[in-house]
Amino acid sequence: MKQITAAELKQRIDAGEKLNIIDVREPAEYAEYNMGGKLIPLGQIMGMQLEELEDLRNEEVILHCKGGTRSTQAGLMLEQAGFTNVVNLTGGIMAWKQLG
Repeated sequence: MKQITAAELKQRIDAGEKLNIIDVREPAEYAEYNMGGKLIPLGQIMGMQLEELEDLRNEEVILHCKGGTRSTQAGLMLEQAGFTNVVNLTGGIMAWKQLG
């Protein structure tokens, strides 16, 4: 699984790239603060409920959570399920918030 830093992700967003950002945190965490990604909690991915992600199987999927642990787990599950381009945000939303 590839890694991306918060700064690298911000550069790509600022450049106007269309990105598939998936937030694997819980709904309450997402409601508190999010970066606009699609919310698909880790439990849903671990349960292999991947219908919402099927169209992205061969596209880049950038995962994040609070600090990087849950998104790493989600990424491993997606890779096992045949997703070909999974990227983890190093440091998660905490690293993102540090950018301001």
